[in-house]
Amino acid sequence: MKTRTRVLTVTALAVALGAGAFGAVSAGATPASDVAAASVASVPSKKDGPADKNFTTTTHLTVDAATRAAQAALKAAESENQKVTVAVVDRNGNTVVTLRGDGAGPQSYDSAQRKAFTAVSWNAPTSVLVGRLAQTPNLKDIPGTLFLGGGTPVQANGAPVAGIGVAGAPSGDLDEKFAKAGVDALGK
Repeated sequence: MKTRTRVLTVTALAVALGAGAFGAVSAGATPASDVAAASVASVPSKKDGPADKNFTTTTHLTVDAATRAAQAALKAAESENQKVTVAVVDRNGNTVVTLRGDGAGPQSYDSAQRKAFTAVSWNAPTSVLVGRLAQTPNLKDIPGTLFLGGGTPVQANGAPVAGIGVAGAPSGDLDEKFAKAGVDALGK
């Protein structure tokens, strides 16, 4: 490589690195308070009036309540010598707690979560939803769902707030019986 080409290449590299360093320094030089103030929008509060229609209040199970429900479902299964997994999901289908009982099969973990998700999504026990597949078989194609007995919704004021799914017993009826034991534990 010729000397002139080397000098131009090194100069171009130095300019590029300098510009990058300057940009990094400039970006880092903005006070955090200015960035925070620029990205925060204020919405009128309830006392200000019309903004009330912009918000909803939802009810969610606490982690303690979800754990209590899962433990009750697992205990009900163990009392009948069944090896199951119990999952509790929130209203949005996000897993809050999963308990895999001793000896539960590897497939039961995912199945319990999917049953809980399905129950809360349709606000109905999954055993009831299985019947809907006859009229609408493509329901089973919705990602994350499982249309087998063993999922039960948890309701507050008639609205779904969580789902409990149980998997691993020899039948969906037993799985659902144990899921209902979890729901019943929340009323105590």
